[in-house]
Amino acid sequence: MTLIGQTRERAVTTLSLDSTATRNALSAALVTELAEALTDCAKDPDVRAVVLTHTGTTFSAGADLRDPPHPDALVQLLRQIVELPKPVVARVTGHVRAGGLGLLAACDIAAASTESTFAFTEVRIGVAPAVISLPLLPRTDPRALARHYLTGERFTPAEAVHLGLLTTTADDVDSALSPILDGIRRSSPQALAETKQLLTARVLETFDRDAAHLTALSARLFSSDQAREGMTAFLERRDAAWVV
Repeated sequence: MTLIGQTRERAVTTLSLDSTATRNALSAALVTELAEALTDCAKDPDVRAVVLTHTGTTFSAGADLRDPPHPDALVQLLRQIVELPKPVVARVTGHVRAGGLGLLAACDIAAASTESTFAFTEVRIGVAPAVISLPLLPRTDPRALARHYLTGERFTPAEAVHLGLLTTTADDVDSALSPILDGIRRSSPQALAETKQLLTARVLETFDRDAAHLTALSARLFSSDQAREGMTAFLERRDAAWVV
């Protein structure tokens, strides 16, 4: 069963997260398949840009707690999006949680419908948004981000724009993205690749400096007693033991 849908229109390849049964959770299999699809796009001279979107009502629910990817694999996927020599544009018409927000942050441009919602839910299951911080922290407002990292509250597309997580929000996401994709189609492939390198240099410095530390942190937290309790509570749809 394929977990990534793929279509192409006028040099723009659309990759769709297609695991609605798990709300497009980032399983080991989905991460592997998405990485392979991005590799193919990078090698294809006929691909000018990549749109990353989803089926169903959720862009991604974050890490699949039953089949999580290894932290190294998630780091490599996020870096691959950042380093891809073609613009990657996120198209969101649903909800985004936890690790899914890392995918948005890794993309060059991100647009979401006004009905979308967002939340960094890691703290509620006993872990931290460690690996996804690699693209998030260099691209967002740290003071504004602190509230959402520390509380796990849901927030709106307008707040996501304020944070720097989204480029734009609109009732009709496709209409909002149309002039963006047309602009990319009018741009030189060489110029797009070089300009993207300018834009992502600081993000890649963060990967170089912090990836090993944050991967180790993620692995340590996911193996902790509090994480086991938090994940069990989530799967059993009850409050974790620490909730007061």
